[in-house]
Amino acid sequence: MLDFAIFAVTFLLTLVAAVLYLYPASRQAAGIPGITPTEEKDGNLPDIVNSGSLHEFLVNLHERYGPVVSFWFGRRLVVSLGTVDVLKQHINPNKTSDPFETMLKSLLRYQSSGANVSENHTRKKLYESGVTNSLQSNFALLLKLSEELLDKWLTYPESQHVPLGQHMLGFAMKSVTQMVMGSTFEDDQEVIHFQKNHGTVWSEIGKGFLDGSLDKSTTRKKQYEDALRQLESILKKIIKERKGGNFGQHIFIDSLVHGNLNDQQILEDSMIFSLASCVITAKLCTWAICFLTTSEEVQKKLYEEIDQVFGKDPITPEKIEQLRYCRQVLCETVRTAKLTPVSARLQDIEEKIDKFIIPRETLVLYALGVVLQDPSTWPSPHKFDPDRFDDESMMKTFSLLGFSGTQECPELRFAYMVTTVLLSVLVRRLHLLSVEGQLIETKYELVTSSKEEAWITVSKRY
Repeated sequence: MLDFAIFAVTFLLTLVAAVLYLYPASRQAAGIPGITPTEEKDGNLPDIVNSGSLHEFLVNLHERYGPVVSFWFGRRLVVSLGTVDVLKQHINPNKTSDPFETMLKSLLRYQSSGANVSENHTRKKLYESGVTNSLQSNFALLLKLSEELLDKWLTYPESQHVPLGQHMLGFAMKSVTQMVMGSTFEDDQEVIHFQKNHGTVWSEIGKGFLDGSLDKSTTRKKQYEDALRQLESILKKIIKERKGGNFGQHIFIDSLVHGNLNDQQILEDSMIFSLASCVITAKLCTWAICFLTTSEEVQKKLYEEIDQVFGKDPITPEKIEQLRYCRQVLCETVRTAKLTPVSARLQDIEEKIDKFIIPRETLVLYALGVVLQDPSTWPSPHKFDPDRFDDESMMKTFSLLGFSGTQECPELRFAYMVTTVLLSVLVRRLHLLSVEGQLIETKYELVTSSKEEAWITVSKRY
């Protein structure tokens, strides 16, 4: 039961610790509708445990109380916004700090996130440059890794069940490590070593620190610290090499090295990007293929677009940009899967949202998983329907939420391109099929995943 409770409240703990740990608590409820604390010390944590996850708790809370709701984390007030209209009132497009990055840095005990607006803007530009240049310079590599996976799947008989999540994680690890950190990871053993340490660090983020169990377990704490130390050691070595050398292939770290950042900032930004990109890329690839296996019509339409754009010609960066429907498929994947169900901001000034006053230094959650399933914004919200993004207003709403356009996080932008190339390679040659009778249940964490392995089968188009 303790493990379940830890799991259920992990995400909320993560958000609160990451955003509020330097700030005093707000005790003012401000008349915002919501629920009173179930327990004086824990606030509404028991309610979150009973709901199964923070996302599911927020779904119930917004259904009961409306678009602006409040609850209590311990003795701290938390406000959640659950419709596009109220988010429009709160989102500041000029903010350049990434709440996901801030959260991870705090949990890794990195302390360089207190930059001013100008510094944040500069680092955002470096991130954008890093993603663009690494994708352009390593397109042939990305295509090669995609084709290697295709060749493997082409050898499978039609009856063979393919462990999709496992394969996508492996593919994402190979892609991200080489495009972010370079040729060291051409060696599969280096990738496996990185994946092991990555898994150890990621599994403890937002859990072991926050519930105190990591400090109570000498073995787990040592494993975590050793894994983080090894990841940092690898990055420090690569940063040093890239500073002193002249390389033909541009990798993500190069943009940070050539920017006006100190060594600690380069290390931290490289760590955050590599950790998050591996997970976001793996889950986007997994969910996209899952949804394609359950929608024959969408898969057929995607195949037709791929065939029309490429024909028998090679896949190129220029033609990849023409895959408009594929981008709609990926946007709809993010929406339907609720890929990142919650985001957060610290309220830096007192502000009126709707008819309610949100006090300064209140944690404000963006209940993105609720918003992405709101029928007033998305007709038939539970239907996987990429055609909805033919509507320009839908794409503008999606961009407002941070999933497209200038507000999308660099890790997601990176994942979009990697997944686009992979789908172009796979769908061109294969029918992607579901396993009959399989029920895929969702696990809502920092990045949404399936509770159990997702299995598919494949058959050759030609």
